[in-house]
Amino acid sequence: MAGVTPALPLEQTIELLAVFCAALSGGLSGVRKNFDLFGVLVLSWATGLGGGMLRDVLIGVTPPVGIADWRLMVAALGAGVLISFAHPRLGRMRRVVIVLDAGALALFVLVGTTKALDLGVGMLAAVVVGLLTGIGGGVLRDVLTGEVPLILQDRQLYAIPALLGAVATAGVWYADALGAAAQVVIVALVFGFRLLSLRLGWTAPGPRSGTMGG
Repeated sequence: MAGVTPALPLEQTIELLAVFCAALSGGLSGVRKNFDLFGVLVLSWATGLGGGMLRDVLIGVTPPVGIADWRLMVAALGAGVLISFAHPRLGRMRRVVIVLDAGALALFVLVGTTKALDLGVGMLAAVVVGLLTGIGGGVLRDVLTGEVPLILQDRQLYAIPALLGAVATAGVWYADALGAAAQVVIVALVFGFRLLSLRLGWTAPGPRSGTMGG
């Protein structure tokens, strides 16, 4: 059995940053849909904390982080306020928001997987929890704005980097080697894979073309 997982350096700060980055992308989506301030704040909160709440529900942690940790709530709502008043400038920084979203994806996958493993849920369940923690906020954002979820849109590689990150985290954890350095490497790999797939236009394979028989 693996030992206690060492925490990432500045773990609380990194988690706050992940929530803030994800919430920025949610708030920007709300602004582009012409939501009012309340709607933008709700969308920022849901995007920043949706994956963590889903994780906590799945592993039986109550109350969920989205309503239990005031610091994370402030980070998510603060991102919503910022994007509401600064969106003309931030809207032109869409690439920056994409980079931040990729960073949040990588961090949430790591945090979700390790928290599940620490509760002894098993490797398969921990991988699923880590994956859903990573993509949950983005899926909720897209559903609330009436968009096709990013994990399905144009066959983008969004869930695949998250899945590989969760598998890597669980595998290294079971090898009792998930120290701070290994965690940083996993975050960097998920982050880099996501951005590289966008840069090079990598997509998931689609269904074979052809007509369906009667």
